[in-house]
Amino acid sequence: MPQISNKGQSMPSSPIRKLVPFSDEAKKRGVHVYHLNIGQPDIETPEGARKAVKEFDQKVIAYSHSAGILSCREKLVEYYKSVNINLTPDEIIMTTGGSEAILFAFNSCLDPGDEVIIPEPFYANYNGFAITCGVTVKPIMSTIENGFALPSIEEFEKIITPKTKAIMICNPNNPTGYLYSKEEILKLAEIVKKHDLFLFADEVYREFCYDGVQHFSVMEVPEIAQNVVLLDSVSKRYSACGVRIGAFITHNKDVYATAMKFAQARLSPPTYGQVLTEAAVDTPQAYFDAVINDYVARRNTVVNAINAMPGCMCPMPKGAFYAVARLPIDNSDKFCRWLLEDFNLNGETVMLAPATGFYSTKGKGTNEVRISYCLKVSDLEKAMKCLEAALKVYPGRTC
Repeated sequence: MPQISNKGQSMPSSPIRKLVPFSDEAKKRGVHVYHLNIGQPDIETPEGARKAVKEFDQKVIAYSHSAGILSCREKLVEYYKSVNINLTPDEIIMTTGGSEAILFAFNSCLDPGDEVIIPEPFYANYNGFAITCGVTVKPIMSTIENGFALPSIEEFEKIITPKTKAIMICNPNNPTGYLYSKEEILKLAEIVKKHDLFLFADEVYREFCYDGVQHFSVMEVPEIAQNVVLLDSVSKRYSACGVRIGAFITHNKDVYATAMKFAQARLSPPTYGQVLTEAAVDTPQAYFDAVINDYVARRNTVVNAINAMPGCMCPMPKGAFYAVARLPIDNSDKFCRWLLEDFNLNGETVMLAPATGFYSTKGKGTNEVRISYCLKVSDLEKAMKCLEAALKVYPGRTC
């Protein structure tokens, strides 16, 4: 019988989705599951964006340019200018979700065996994309005690080797919700410039910054303009996850030309998704103001509830819509599965993502979970009551 590839065997399961069969079984038993495992907002996609798709009447849905429809890229130039990022349309490649943008970055800038440094915990799929491309992830630890702030320059210097070709960040961060400050971004720029590294910046959650704090993009540091690849997506910004449109952005013409070869190999990004994206740029600020206020209330509901539970700790995120919580449990994978298989409170339970999948260092995250606060406040309140009750009776409680 033919054997599965070593790459396939090494590919990790998603901590966000691997427990779905257990949630499906729970639902079959009549248990209501609060999905805090995945960043799927329940907020409406802007009406104008949806209307554009409904009214799109092209008789033949043809391939677009491999970089994406020009008018869509031109519209995105307007958007980026509004957030202090100056681009031209030929510095943007529309991608099939932010995921493809990451794959383009890894494949265009790194060879098999090259190393990319990523502060952990980090978005779980970075591991999978690295394995797909033969790239080695070199983790650098951030800690829950200081809210997952950027590690020091000295810590970065310790793990840079001749094989190190890039640093990758997610800002605001998934899974921690940490928002890197301008000072932290400038420290990163120093390292990147000193060692002539690429800097991959996943800024998908740029719009979601709280408590009056402003997002500062790596694209606002001119000294490293040729080192930076910006990775973006419309899925979170406009609550349109199923649209599957992202963006690969760089000022570096050689990197862009290389990425275009990968873009041509997959022909073109989805047409309907680009139609929605182009229209979505005109979404009024009032939409985002309401969304931000909503997320602040959701965040406060979750974080305050967890910190009130004995033995639990959860830093207050400044961005995105995720939080990592430390719980008094023996094993987060076992706990998250137990919630679905063996626990319910009045016919309800909660689905969380075990944090082990957001680390590449083995043994890390065993007492942590990632929580996505994408549900309305009333649902989050019920979910927190489920979690509190579960922790009281969980057989593997540690304190």
